[in-house]
Amino acid sequence: MSGERIFSEGELRKYDGDTGPMYVACNGIVYDVSDCPHWRTGLHENLHFPGQELSNEIVNAPHTLEVFHRPCVRRVGQLR
Repeated sequence: MSGERIFSEGELRKYDGDTGPMYVACNGIVYDVSDCPHWRTGLHENLHFPGQELSNEIVNAPHTLEVFHRPCVRRVGQLR
């Protein structure tokens, strides 16, 4: 998408929920998961922390990429 923010992996790591929103990336897309019930504790299913790139983890997840289309998830940029 044109006009989207571009994140480096270092920038993504800053969005860990400590003092602001929680972002994760998957397949080059950065998502805000701050409002998602499974991320409210700052740890998703006792496995994943916000601020991470999760492409390698999605293959072992009990859900598909469809999870990123849920109403609580918001696309915020691209990971480079």
